[in-house]
Amino acid sequence: MYVDSATAEEFRIRRLLEAQANAIKLFDTVVEHGLIAAGQSEKAISDRIRDLADDLFGATRHWHKRIIRSGPNTLLPYNDNPPDRILQHDDIAFADFGPIFAEFEADLGRTYVLGDDPVKLRLTADLPRIFDAGRRFFAEHPAITGAQLHAEIDRLAREAGWHLGGTGFAGHLVGEFPHEIMDAERIHSYIAPGNTTPMRGTDRAGRVCHWILEIHLVEPAGGFGGFYEQLLDIG
Repeated sequence: MYVDSATAEEFRIRRLLEAQANAIKLFDTVVEHGLIAAGQSEKAISDRIRDLADDLFGATRHWHKRIIRSGPNTLLPYNDNPPDRILQHDDIAFADFGPIFAEFEADLGRTYVLGDDPVKLRLTADLPRIFDAGRRFFAEHPAITGAQLHAEIDRLAREAGWHLGGTGFAGHLVGEFPHEIMDAERIHSYIAPGNTTPMRGTDRAGRVCHWILEIHLVEPAGGFGGFYEQLLDIG
């Protein structure tokens, strides 16, 4: 049966939003169950969230490695694999999971403060605020490139008193699993300084590009960081 491109795109958007809604529900349930707690190891928490995703949604696959980082590990970029760490009572921690729902990818990141440290709490509050500001900037600039959005995220971070952490990019393409492979040779897949391609375009298959915006903020003295990500252009 023939399906026109507009109908196919509506289907893609609906599935991406459903995948994200499931991931948000997963993370909300993590908080309700108190899974991110002092005395627990990062690996144990990650395994419990993995099992919870299976229990709630039958989601057994994740398109990227599951990440729970705490304390100094929150400073590290995605590609690092630090030793397992036990969460402390005054810790900050973040979760970055990419579960696959009905062959569509979700990618969600959230940060949690275990104690009442005011600087950590301010960082956690600034993460979604800077995300929202970056999303507004994207919406207001139809021809924006990945490099331009990255520069704005960097400006917003510094204005708030933080530094950008991570691997030098602030997001990436997302879609059906597996989405286009991303590596240094395909900088157009990233929200990064080297990407001078307009973000509003199509991929190699002619489908509309959809993006994840990720904010990794680091405390200037380098003591800890935080992370927040979700869909940028829809939702």
